[in-house]
Amino acid sequence: MAIKYATALRNAQLDAVTSQAGTSARLRIYNGTRPANPNTAITSQTMLVELTCNATAFAAAASGGVLTANAISNGTAAATGTASWFRLWQSNGTTPVIDGDVGTSGSDLNLNNTSIATGQTVSVTSFAITDGNA
Repeated sequence: MAIKYATALRNAQLDAVTSQAGTSARLRIYNGTRPANPNTAITSQTMLVELTCNATAFAAAASGGVLTANAISNGTAAATGTASWFRLWQSNGTTPVIDGDVGTSGSDLNLNNTSIATGQTVSVTSFAITDGNA
């Protein structure tokens, strides 16, 4: 049987992401297979682009088990590949916070295009984290 959390607790867990991410968190988008969790080292995956989050990464307190990001600046791709997952890092770039899936719709992080080429401008169309214990 799976544990289910009350909405208030789910929201509090998501709000902790905002605290952990801190000011101007870094959003790095990769190709390849997503590691098991944010504490797992990145090995053969290539970072395609790094974007800087707003000074406050997420708009407001989570609501209904969903945490929505503020606007994220566009980034210029450093490598070519198909975006498949992301890792959110603290602004120091060395402390991972969360990993998630990337797509053009229906993913944790949605981009204008997942086929990325070096030098291309990459835009985030939406970034929302939904608690999995709904």
